[in-house]
Amino acid sequence: MMFLNPALPGNRWALQMKEKKISIRSNKLLIKLLRTLKEAQAIITNITISKMSVELVELVNQYLTPNVPISPIAQGAEAIVFTTHVHPYLPNEITKDIDTNKKYIIKFRPPKKYRHPVIDKSLTKHRTLSEARILSKLFQIEGLKVPRLIAMDAVNGYLWMEFLGEDLPNNKGFSNLKNFLWMYSSDGRDPYDKVVKETLFKVGEQIGLLHWNDYCHGDLTSSNIVLVRDSNDIDNWIPHLIDFGLGSTSNMVEDKGVDLYVLERAIISTHSSYSDKYNEWLVKGFSSVYEKQGKNGSKKLGELLGRFEEVRLRGRKRSMLG
Repeated sequence: MMFLNPALPGNRWALQMKEKKISIRSNKLLIKLLRTLKEAQAIITNITISKMSVELVELVNQYLTPNVPISPIAQGAEAIVFTTHVHPYLPNEITKDIDTNKKYIIKFRPPKKYRHPVIDKSLTKHRTLSEARILSKLFQIEGLKVPRLIAMDAVNGYLWMEFLGEDLPNNKGFSNLKNFLWMYSSDGRDPYDKVVKETLFKVGEQIGLLHWNDYCHGDLTSSNIVLVRDSNDIDNWIPHLIDFGLGSTSNMVEDKGVDLYVLERAIISTHSSYSDKYNEWLVKGFSSVYEKQGKNGSKKLGELLGRFEEVRLRGRKRSMLG
């Protein structure tokens, strides 16, 4: 093996190039290793979720009667969500005036094994009651679109709600805002189409109504905004806010600013190429609700948007510093 003398200028350059090649090779190996680990982690996560879902489905089946068929559609940290065609207390055939052939949502907060059973039951009851109360109050606000609460079992952690949404055209997934925007940014569609602009404006209006009435969502992402197509106009999508598991009553501009920031970040992360315009249309819709309330509304809007900007700056600083 030939050794290079680093004291000689030519050899020093050769050694540097050799070290650089080794470094590049090492980085490639590291990237390959990280990808392998990421894939392995994803497989393990999927196996864990599948196992957990089977256990939870079995638990729900034990709670419900065999006459209530269920299909799991989503699972989060707090709850698992099912659909069913069975109403919780109306028979399948009651009168011609009442349509019972609908789809419903069952939201279940499962027991957490890492918590003490007494504490777990208390938290489950409190959070289920809290979400039910917020949904009931929000449903009474004129113009605000949220799921109708049908039934509740707070002790066991069950909420029964109306099902909202539908499948988007051309197999583009469920009609939440995220999939809707993806649909318009693919297949040669115009991502700045009039339908997109009007829909985002209406989403902003819904959030404005929520905040004007001193409620906060707590997890305002584009997946928690469901679009329902108007039966009389196929281009008219009506936004509904869902999943108020972290919802609360609050007149604090900080809480409302955080709500807006969470949605802004969600739009940026999933639709970065068009996010500036999308967020602009959202804020316009939001602002229109406050501006309709006269001087008091305009004053509150100024304070809220000012705090929103502060929250945004704090978020950027946190991202920059890690």
